Amino acid sequence: MALDPDSRSSARYKDEFLATRAIGPQALLSSKRFMLAAWTALVIVSLACLAIFLRYTSSPIGQIQTEPLEGGPHSAAVHLPPSQPQVALDPFGPSSVLKGGPTLSFRDNLRSDVQYITSWVSAGWTNDVMTYINLIYLGLITDRVPIIAEFIPSHIGGHVPPIPFGQVFDVPRLRNLLGTSVLEWRDVKNHNSTFVDDIGCWNVWEAVQYREAFPRRSRSINDLNLDISYTKAPEWIKMIPNYEHDQHVTFWSLARLAFPTTRKASLVPPLPSPQHNISLPPDQHLLCYDYLYYVSAHQPFEMEYDYSPAWRYVGKYMHWTPELEKLADDYVRRAIGVPEDGPIPPFISIHVRHHDFEAWCGGIPVLECFAPLSAIARRVREVQQEIQETTGLTVNHVVMTSDERNATWWREVSELGWFTPDHTDTKALYGDWYPVLIDAVIQSQGFGFVGTDRSTMSIIAARRVESWQKGPNRLVKWGSPGADDH
Repeated sequence: MALDPDSRSSARYKDEFLATRAIGPQALLSSKRFMLAAWTALVIVSLACLAIFLRYTSSPIGQIQTEPLEGGPHSAAVHLPPSQPQVALDPFGPSSVLKGGPTLSFRDNLRSDVQYITSWVSAGWTNDVMTYINLIYLGLITDRVPIIAEFIPSHIGGHVPPIPFGQVFDVPRLRNLLGTSVLEWRDVKNHNSTFVDDIGCWNVWEAVQYREAFPRRSRSINDLNLDISYTKAPEWIKMIPNYEHDQHVTFWSLARLAFPTTRKASLVPPLPSPQHNISLPPDQHLLCYDYLYYVSAHQPFEMEYDYSPAWRYVGKYMHWTPELEKLADDYVRRAIGVPEDGPIPPFISIHVRHHDFEAWCGGIPVLECFAPLSAIARRVREVQQEIQETTGLTVNHVVMTSDERNATWWREVSELGWFTPDHTDTKALYGDWYPVLIDAVIQSQGFGFVGTDRSTMSIIAARRVESWQKGPNRLVKWGSPGADDH
């Protein structure tokens, strides 16, 4: 990794201070200016050492993390947006690990003393968020700087342009909370470059499932003008050997491939790249994997559990951009009827996922398959009671977000006295990405949360409410009549 500039400063000022001690007492007494310089050097040494100590203790692996309280239910009677840390500088920004601004070829911008890691997305927006969480965590445990591509519009239509990761998540804040660098591809390679870069990557997908005999495909590869030669990863990376119904691998099985001994022992003839027909082994400078959604530490789909290391060490530090939070606040104010810039009262957020889950009903009528509003209301009351018992706070407002299209269903939601953001003009005003982005922010702002079982959007919203608001959550079961009865 790059030499710590604070370490260089500390050494320089230490040498200067020791030099002043070598001067005899009489010479020091005769020069007030020299004495002043010595004391100045001593102060600078102390400050530099303190900076090094603080940087060391900020590491997310093996260290205790501290972060300011962010307006959770324990801190106020009204809902306030998470406070933004006052960061004057971005010490882990692109300039600390790249040669300069974006270049035509990504290789021209990579420093020889820094190692990097990247991957691509291909699974719907929330799943792609989880994929990037996994990528960053894998970067932490392999001592590599992650490079993150844009989000692709797999859930809203290929005609919609991708959206940069940094337009959704506050990347400088993420870097400072992690205490390490995180890059976007737009930092590394010029977005308008037509230069095609050759690179060798690991093919994880073909090693963990038995239906597709090729690497995982992603639009991101074409958007970045990459010509990839894939090497199939060894079969021992699969979490459950020879089990066709699960595709998970462990973080450390993939991490092993980042180091020379296992990498060398795992090399097999690579596939030629599709454009230049070049066969390349997995790159050692920019380590890359085709797909990192199905990655866990201990068991499949573990991000829904509170012990998940990827969430604890990365996901909870991926806060929304201030602009996106402000936009979501405006939607909540209008929904509840709060004046512009007025304080938002505490509320319970709900996410009900219906539309694309109909295929999972297996012939059961939709009205019997999905949980009724009465079951959701029961879960809301449970969350309200838990907040009351643990904090003494009464939360009466409820904000519903859902992909449901049935007008009768929405009328019943209104009859319950619940509120909902009005997305009538959202796409026209802000673009196709923003209905789902605004809803995700609103879900994370609840003092408690009620979601849909088996929905990754609900699972991540529950994690955010737990981590940021210290609030309880419930996931409503569905799939058969009375599935959530208890």
